[in-house]
Amino acid sequence: MAPGAARLALPALLALIGVLPPGLGGAQISVHPPEATIPRGGTIQVNCSTSCDQTPTLGLETQLTKKEVAHGSHWKVFELSDVQEDSHPICFVNCGYQMMAPMSLTVYWFPERVELLPLPRWQPVGENITLRCQVAGGAPRRNLTVVLLRGEEELSRQPAVGEPAEVTVAVLAGREDHLANFSCRTELDLRPGGLGLFQNSSAPRQLQTFVLPETQPRLATPTIVEVGTQWTVNCTLDGLFPAAEAKVILMLAEKTLDSTSLYSKDSVLAMANVKANSQEEGIQQLACVVTLGGRDQKREENVVLYSFPAPSLTLSEPEVSEGTVVTVECEAQAGATVLLEGLSSESPAHRAEFRLNASAADHRRSFSCSATLIVAGHLLHKNQIRELRVLYGPRLDERDCPGNWTWEEGSQQTLRCQAWGNPVPELKCHRKGDNALLPIGDLRPVKREVAGTYLCEARSPRGVTRREVVLNVTYHQNNMAIIIVVAVAVLLGTVSGAAYLYNRQRKIQKYKLQKAQEAAAMKLNTPATPP
Repeated sequence: MAPGAARLALPALLALIGVLPPGLGGAQISVHPPEATIPRGGTIQVNCSTSCDQTPTLGLETQLTKKEVAHGSHWKVFELSDVQEDSHPICFVNCGYQMMAPMSLTVYWFPERVELLPLPRWQPVGENITLRCQVAGGAPRRNLTVVLLRGEEELSRQPAVGEPAEVTVAVLAGREDHLANFSCRTELDLRPGGLGLFQNSSAPRQLQTFVLPETQPRLATPTIVEVGTQWTVNCTLDGLFPAAEAKVILMLAEKTLDSTSLYSKDSVLAMANVKANSQEEGIQQLACVVTLGGRDQKREENVVLYSFPAPSLTLSEPEVSEGTVVTVECEAQAGATVLLEGLSSESPAHRAEFRLNASAADHRRSFSCSATLIVAGHLLHKNQIRELRVLYGPRLDERDCPGNWTWEEGSQQTLRCQAWGNPVPELKCHRKGDNALLPIGDLRPVKREVAGTYLCEARSPRGVTRREVVLNVTYHQNNMAIIIVVAVAVLLGTVSGAAYLYNRQRKIQKYKLQKAQEAAAMKLNTPATPP
């Protein structure tokens, strides 16, 4: 109500005197307004009047700051200012005796602080959370109500009691409450006093709810890993809410690994590529920690980091001359056993060797050594291979350079002659007599001109070897002339035979004709038989 709302116009105040109800001895006293509600620190005018038939003494009894602002013979108007709290001023009059009329003055003011106390940063789904709203100040308290809200949904409505007033309500947190806004509001209802409904709201606070399952994360990792090699670690946890807020830390030997997290609807997968060094050899602890809502789920696994280099396989000389004794030696780390190819089985040891007399057959021979190591119950293998190179002189043998070839002229053939040796020898084959080169390779077709005896020589820094190669080419002389003569003879015979048969047939036909003519003539010359 405005400070001047309670003021009465002077004519109206005077009119009230005539309608005052009768009191003791016919005199009466009244106060106007009998009730008033004003803001704290406000001003109001109070009228005290009487119907006393004597000259009355009027006054207003109050502790408030007052001053008389108007008066008449039977009324006075007092102005009360800077009203800070509720009060009950009393109008009094002496009219041979004393009469009094109290009034009720209510002071209102809005709360100075309306605050929803901080919420936990994370609230587990399925557990109760207590909302607390504090209200400092505000009057009159009988008209002040505190409302707790989820968004616009009213959760609780309670009167403001105490200073400061604190109102609480328990709420069961659910997934639907994640990121919901909670607040509280005061309602000062002054409508019964002719004023309005005044509301003050706190700042909203957002709630985050979460679900972290009781199960441990699943940690996928090899149980044994060789130092210096790279492997992948995976950590998964399902049933999270909200999954995207989960943080995953992967650690090896209490050192955080550089990981990447992938999120789905209710799960998280963290991956890290790990490469351990030799200083970390031994049993190390691999851990996965999933954090959500300030709570953790942890899984730990032991990983055995081991060192197992390939065995050392050495030849006393990797390249030797034919006939040289070569030592083949294989050695592995302590704790491992080796198996050297070419050596008969002996008691397992981490070292083995044997000797051989190098021959041409050993050139480019591969020697293999296998090492075996048991780590945490797992049998591991490492292999090493070395090749021996043997220097030997040229070789020309029957298998790679046959000494006798016989082919038919015009046929399709391939002539092979290859020399062996290390270093590879140079091969030259010359025909005796004219020094022509042997046509090594494809002969298509074979010609009689290549026939002959050839001397093949293979030469290298390791020596010289020689071999004769005889090449025979078979063929038939005047074949074409014979074919022509035979063809002509056959043709002439065929023609002669045909002429003979024609003349003979002609003579037979002529003979038969003559005979037929003679028979006809005889019939004509024969006399007829008398009847």
